Amino acid sequence: MNEKVYIRSAGIVSPLGGAAGGRLRQGAPAPADQRLRAVEPDYARLIDPKAIRRMSRVIRMGVAAALECLEGAGLWSPGGAPPASPAAGGATASPATGSTTASPAAGGATASPATGGATASPAAGGATASPATGSTTASPGGGPDAILTGTAYGCLEDTTVFLRRMVENREEMLTPTAFIQSTHNTVGAQIALMLQCHAYNNTFVHRGFSFEHALLDGMMLLQEGAAKTVLVGGVDEITDTSHSILSRFGLYRSGRINGEGAVFFLLDREPGSGICLEGMDTFYRPEDPAEHINAFLKRHPGDIDMVLGDQVPGEGLSAGTGRAGSTTQQLPAAEPFRHRCGDYPTASAFGLWLATEKVKAGAHSVLVYNNYLDIHHSLFLVKKC
Repeated sequence: MNEKVYIRSAGIVSPLGGAAGGRLRQGAPAPADQRLRAVEPDYARLIDPKAIRRMSRVIRMGVAAALECLEGAGLWSPGGAPPASPAAGGATASPATGSTTASPAAGGATASPATGGATASPAAGGATASPATGSTTASPGGGPDAILTGTAYGCLEDTTVFLRRMVENREEMLTPTAFIQSTHNTVGAQIALMLQCHAYNNTFVHRGFSFEHALLDGMMLLQEGAAKTVLVGGVDEITDTSHSILSRFGLYRSGRINGEGAVFFLLDREPGSGICLEGMDTFYRPEDPAEHINAFLKRHPGDIDMVLGDQVPGEGLSAGTGRAGSTTQQLPAAEPFRHRCGDYPTASAFGLWLATEKVKAGAHSVLVYNNYLDIHHSLFLVKKC
């Protein structure tokens, strides 16, 4: 994808910390039992305490990161802004079903955690939410025109709870709550519920490309003029069950450390934040990753100040995958990022967030190379603009 979009703000919950005004740790966190767990913030500043009790861990992380992102962009405030006007589309929320229904002015769309979000008129915007949903009020400027989430594992904790109860109770007397909240699109749906946002809402479950495809969808919406601002994020969690199963598959034998986190970005068509995503590319099981990097650099000529990535192929870079090939231009030595967040399918979102932090700190152009299990590869070029 060659057309640039602008990164207006970002929110994060990670092993480094983040969200709810928490300070980020410096350097790499220390793993415990081959895991890097996210440092969960004080959610009470962002989410109603009654709602927190009903949310699983991954939902809390995703919602907190998304709200921090929107707060940074001025589209949401925890203090409770005035409700949006009727023209913005009133809405009702049902805590029993978890769905929201837009008024005719909003385009008449529904969004349910069980089925995923549906498109609605951008006029829906942000509005005050019912206390039953545990939400606080969106700012008068309205919410995003789309909510896009990437997750490979979804809500593992709720999935484990539901399956365990199904076995223990012999498939009888099961409560539906854990099943409803186990679906992959629950995070995106919960964000929409809290914002009373009836705009386009989609979740991508594409293994190591889950975040990349959510980002690609957002970039296309902006470039087609279908949206002005888009909330895009990646989120995955660790559970004891998932860690045990993945460890048996040998995923963490080669120095890899299991990780988790939630990162959301607000993308905009218009400049203003000073940070732009110049381009993005993905490639699957490449014979020579350097060949794809070469092609990407040719499409985006110019000096690269910094490279972020693990297992970057090419001469003068970090330790490679053992495959031949070098880039057409001499790049700076790569700075790894997975030792800060752990290894998980949507860790590329953390890499992109780290690139935006490097640009804020003074870098002009940062290339992010993501390599997940030597299968899913992606590139991001972040520049100061």
